[in-house]
Amino acid sequence: MAGRLEGRRCFVTAAGQGIGRAAALAMAAEGARVLATDRDAAKLEGLAARGIETRPLDVLDDAAVETAFAAAGPLDALFNCAGVVHQNTALTCTEAEWDLAFALNVRAMWRCIRAALPGMLARGGGSIVNMASACSSVKGVPNRFVYGTTKAAVIGLTKSVAAEHVTQGIRCNAICPGTVDTPSLRERIAANAAAAGGEEAARAAFVARQAMGRLGTPEEIAALVVYLASAESAFLTGQAIVIDGGWTL
Repeated sequence: MAGRLEGRRCFVTAAGQGIGRAAALAMAAEGARVLATDRDAAKLEGLAARGIETRPLDVLDDAAVETAFAAAGPLDALFNCAGVVHQNTALTCTEAEWDLAFALNVRAMWRCIRAALPGMLARGGGSIVNMASACSSVKGVPNRFVYGTTKAAVIGLTKSVAAEHVTQGIRCNAICPGTVDTPSLRERIAANAAAAGGEEAARAAFVARQAMGRLGTPEEIAALVVYLASAESAFLTGQAIVIDGGWTL
């Protein structure tokens, strides 16, 4: 039985770990021809053995983005997963944090979309999936000032791209996860450990935010990526889809 993405060409950023890696594996398992990219080439190890093509890519490097997408050829799906999470407020956010958050979470996403769109338009269709967050225009979260601001921008970017190309076979949607058990989260848990009274207490604080009483898994988010990249979601565009374990209830 053919997979839901059989024969489709899919491009994934930040595929070295966490949600990006889980999505690359899930897409490949559904028959897609996946190009998995990451700034850290070492993190891509092991994917080739699963039939996934890999390529080092720093999405902050505009020339490298253009080269990578040109080499990939026309795409059926793009998963923009690269991003950064800062812990700050409007008072503590630095200029450097502001600039990096917008460069990586928003500008790089736009550059990837801009590089992918011509090939999708030439093929008559494509699906763009952007990584946003429940921490965005969906929900305000303390100590996530610039992160929530940029992820709100991602939702606006998503809707704009969707509206612009809705008659041309291009769909664009955003995923808005709650707290997911990824290496990035574990870094934040370690950073919060001293103030929380230890890593277990810091982790418990993150878990407590989820009404289901547990963290999400990368594989649960990856399943949504597969759905949005597939023909099953053909009538769905311009949406910010919340998958948050009840955080926003």
